[in-house]
This record gives sequence, structure tokens and C-alpha cells, in this order.
Amino acid sequence: MPLDALLVEILVDPEDKQPLWYFEADAVLYNPRLHRTYPVRDGIPVLLVGEASAVGEEAQRAFEARRAEAVETGRGPTT
Repeated sequence: MPLDALLVEILVDPEDKQPLWYFEADAVLYNPRLHRTYPVRDGIPVLLVGEASAVGEEAQRAFEARRAEAVETGRGPTT
């Protein structure tokens, strides 16, 4: 399920306050700096550090390889 356009504009990681990568096919938001994912449940991002999952090196490489599929969040209006 795609994220609402307003959410794409404003979502950042709750800890480092930087943009995230949204992988719609996986229903996750990925933080490439802190190597963690946040779930997106029924189109609603769960941006709680306690709900985040640590990402190992292999998964990090996989996300990096799929970067073109991701929508970057937290960049403001896309107009």
C-alpha cells in the first residue's frame, strides 16, 4: 500500500531526524544510517524505536541494491 503523499514529505527517523527509504513491497521504512527498519501496517508507519528491527549486513546490502525501488521520505513537498 503506498504511503500518503503528505507522509512521504514529512516522515523522518524518530532518533536521527533524517529521511527514510520506503519499500512498499516490503511494507517497511529503512534507515540506511542506523541500519534499522520500521514496519508499515495498513499504510500506517510505526515509527517507534522499540518497534524497529535491526538490519544485518546482508540485508543492508540488499536494501542498498534495491535503492531505486525506494521512495525517500522527509524531503518536503515534491512540487
